[in-house]
Amino acid sequence: MQTYDSRNDVPEAEKWNLADIYTSVEKWEADYRKIEELTEELRSYDGKIENGNDLYHFLHKEEVVELLFKNVYVFARLSGDIDTRDTQAQSLLEKADQLGVKVNSATSFFTPFLLSLEKSTLERFIDEEPRLDYFKKDLLDAYRYKAHVLSKENEELLSRLGESLSSPIRTFGMINNADMTFGEVTDGEGKKVRLTRGMYSKLIEDEDRAKREEAYRAYYKPYVQLKNSIASTLSSAVKTNVTLSQLRNYPSALEKSLFGKKIPKDVYENLIKTAKENLAPMYCYTELRKETLGVTELRQYDLAVPLVKGVKEDISYEDAYETMLEALVPLGSDYINVLKEMKNSRYIDVRETPGKRSGAYNMGLYGTHPFVLLNHQDDLDSLFTLAHEMGHAMHSHYSNTHQPQITAGYTIFVAEVASTVNEVLLINYLLKNAKDKEYRKYLLNHFIDQFKGTFFTQVMFAEFEKKTHERAENGEPLNVDSFSEMYEALFQEYNGEALVLEEETKYGWARIPHFYRPFYVYQYATGFAAAIDIANKILSGDETTLRNYLEFLKSGSSDYPIELLKNAGVDLTRPEPVENALSLFGELIDEFSAL
Repeated sequence: MQTYDSRNDVPEAEKWNLADIYTSVEKWEADYRKIEELTEELRSYDGKIENGNDLYHFLHKEEVVELLFKNVYVFARLSGDIDTRDTQAQSLLEKADQLGVKVNSATSFFTPFLLSLEKSTLERFIDEEPRLDYFKKDLLDAYRYKAHVLSKENEELLSRLGESLSSPIRTFGMINNADMTFGEVTDGEGKKVRLTRGMYSKLIEDEDRAKREEAYRAYYKPYVQLKNSIASTLSSAVKTNVTLSQLRNYPSALEKSLFGKKIPKDVYENLIKTAKENLAPMYCYTELRKETLGVTELRQYDLAVPLVKGVKEDISYEDAYETMLEALVPLGSDYINVLKEMKNSRYIDVRETPGKRSGAYNMGLYGTHPFVLLNHQDDLDSLFTLAHEMGHAMHSHYSNTHQPQITAGYTIFVAEVASTVNEVLLINYLLKNAKDKEYRKYLLNHFIDQFKGTFFTQVMFAEFEKKTHERAENGEPLNVDSFSEMYEALFQEYNGEALVLEEETKYGWARIPHFYRPFYVYQYATGFAAAIDIANKILSGDETTLRNYLEFLKSGSSDYPIELLKNAGVDLTRPEPVENALSLFGELIDEFSAL
């Protein structure tokens, strides 16, 4: 595996080209100042929108500011993420955050103003100014929020508090990425070295159980040490979300989260209910893992090691990219050609380096192109992560090139479909081309673990979020003990009694960044179920599904997400997609057990 002690050592071809956004910080600052000027112009419209012409000019200027701000913010964010210790980059991001608060404050008058209009007045404005047709859907849709918008003064007050209200997620991000120091592990030469996240992802899969346990303890050590600080941060995030939901007159924080996308509450609750009714295959797999590993007690550091030995392989980034391209051929030549261009044009930041943000993500930027962050480790997990993130990137590419700015962005609810379709196509390709029985068992094992992580673990997280928010809504305490009690009980329930819990298990909540984006993770599970349905139809040669799916990737937010998925052939208001996915999981367990 290729490792780098410095970002300067990474080949240019494997690093972002941020000059595609700004060629210098000076140009970034010029746009920053331009946004400040335009923001004051936007503020001047307060109380001055009297006809369709006024309304159009305000909305047009707001859209110009929105795109400029995204450029400013994304450049700062990407610059900071390549080295979270870089104080200059962090300063840019802090300035961008402050600017975002100013923009929100300057425009906070608009929604209360809009909802103070009679609907007939708004329709008259639209009739008298044809250019407002571009904004018509959003304008009329705003009336859904009438019961949840505060007075102009209160909306401005909340917008000014924006930076303070986002403090929990920023604080956890700095703890988790910049300040976190893991314990030590023993390297191949018997020396003690400081654990990194990249090392952990490898060591937790090591065949040597002692190495796995050592890595596990070293990884959890700082989270246990900082458990009180992180609990305070997470408690603040949950309580802030609950308070905002109450201020805006939503029945619950969950319903506030689902409202904007028109996701029925039943979709969330039925996902948890259906998953918990189908935990038997998970318990079977836990028992099978214990039996296969030959351990008297199955521990948490035994859950990631492959059950098939001797076939684990190194997969270089170059080989991973080529394998992904071959696996995604069913999506058509245009899809493949765009993927090749993304690699050649440096849309991807590939390698783990000191201080770099952990994990992986895609960030689409309208008018420019997507940017993908990886921490590639030359293994099968990294191959799947690559396919996953490039699915997001292709979704961004297609939506940004086929939709106007106003509908180009897509919601998280549909985002995970695009990424997971790629993963399902990849595993099918690998299984189809697996000539060796042991390698097929290895791949099945990998897909089962992936299924577990993307579906069951995310549903468990979703239930944890629901419980924590309900406790806050009921005025019950949220602290280390309550978080740990809830998390430990859920972890046991979802994994089965065959798993003996560690002391560290109960603190698993402390390491999850997604808990600072309320009610986000359930969409991994719904997206996974929808993706399995779509990918299997495409693999069966269903040309209609393929056409509908490619149109879905181009659709951005041109409709509500549930409707966009219905157009692609998946109805998540019904239980069948989730039940079908869980049925497949059972089949995978059966085949793996038989082999």
